Amino acid sequence: MRSSTPKMLHPVCGRAMAAWPIAAAREAGAGRVGAIVSLNQDVAAGLPEDVETVTQPEPDGTGGAVRAALPLIEEAETVLVLSGDVPLISAETISSLLAAHESSGAAATMLTIELEDPAAYGRVVRSGSGEVERVVEAKTAGDATPEQLAIREINAGTYVFAAGPLAAALAGLSNDNAQGEYYLPDVLPALRAAGHSVAAHLTDDLAVTMGVNNRLDLAAVEAEGRRRILARHMLAGVTIVDPASTWVDADVELAADARIEPGVSLRGRTAIGSGATVGPLSTVLDSRIGEGASVLHSYLVECEVGESAQVGPFAYLRPDARLARGAKAGTFVEVKNSRIGEGAKVPHLAYVGDAEVGAASNLGAGTITANYDGFRKNRTTIGANVRIGVDTMLIAPVQVADGAYTGAGAVVKRDVPEGALAVSENEQRNIEGFAERKAAEMEEEQR
Repeated sequence: MRSSTPKMLHPVCGRAMAAWPIAAAREAGAGRVGAIVSLNQDVAAGLPEDVETVTQPEPDGTGGAVRAALPLIEEAETVLVLSGDVPLISAETISSLLAAHESSGAAATMLTIELEDPAAYGRVVRSGSGEVERVVEAKTAGDATPEQLAIREINAGTYVFAAGPLAAALAGLSNDNAQGEYYLPDVLPALRAAGHSVAAHLTDDLAVTMGVNNRLDLAAVEAEGRRRILARHMLAGVTIVDPASTWVDADVELAADARIEPGVSLRGRTAIGSGATVGPLSTVLDSRIGEGASVLHSYLVECEVGESAQVGPFAYLRPDARLARGAKAGTFVEVKNSRIGEGAKVPHLAYVGDAEVGAASNLGAGTITANYDGFRKNRTTIGANVRIGVDTMLIAPVQVADGAYTGAGAVVKRDVPEGALAVSENEQRNIEGFAERKAAEMEEEQR
């Protein structure tokens, strides 16, 4: 990957790569989960809390990796082995594999797929009766014969084992191959030699071959993951106007009848309610948007937009911004750590930070809550049915009581009583002839 970030932590549609197969396995019924990691590689940030990590002492192949997990294997009955860098394997595919293993009575069941061009994938060699004899690696010249390279059925790298036979076979693994590695598929002939049967379960899901070894692979996997996420939501009743320009992370929740316009990016654990419209060209991170709300061409981070509320265009809702039912944060409005009450409106060109705005209040254009005094953030409280005039500056901490008004250009430093009007008056002076004198000055400077 040419990255300081461990491969397993690279995100795929908002979720760490390694977390994808874990989630699929859990959905398919897996219980105890162990993640085999390289020495001195911390991937805990991308794993669910209840996943155990097992360290592989040296990078000696897939067989060495599974052998490092022998203590877990010895305490199990059935062992499912997945590749952390094949993130798009589905719960349905895993469930089908587990069911095939249970019905076959085999000591091992491997997932396979037929490809037109098997390339460097390991080839599945079957006996005359159809059982799997072994898997022949094809990564390096000399690993496989020309006859074996002609086989189209390949090993997808996913297995189910009976734990006891697997543990015994791992003990006898050899690294006598071109790469000097212990290959997990080499346990299959060992199982057969011990009198066990090995079965294969053929799938047609090409995602099981979509491994990630570089950034090109990562981009291809993300594109397919995004396509699947969008398809799932659209089949569940969500309107996505232009899937090609829409990005939705794996953990985003979209209710039926939500409408997602072109150019939208929904990230993290965002949730969009029924009948809400997002976009076009909006980005929403870890936020909740209520039923019937509208977000137009805006940027939202860790905030909450209530039912039937309106946001944008060109609004910026920062962490802990809360818009109640029917509230509005309009054009070029920034809201941070504030609650905008039910039906209250901040229509345009305003900054509301660390504030409470009561129901049905209206903040005129150019309203600023001056919340920072150079040392600490202070709060502004605006009551219900308040009318804040244009270009009002509210110097926190300050309170404007219910039903009060402020005049245009007011600088409010003291609390405003209920129903009162706060004004800041500066006497206007008109300087006659100013423009003529200014023009003369400029002309003189240019000589």
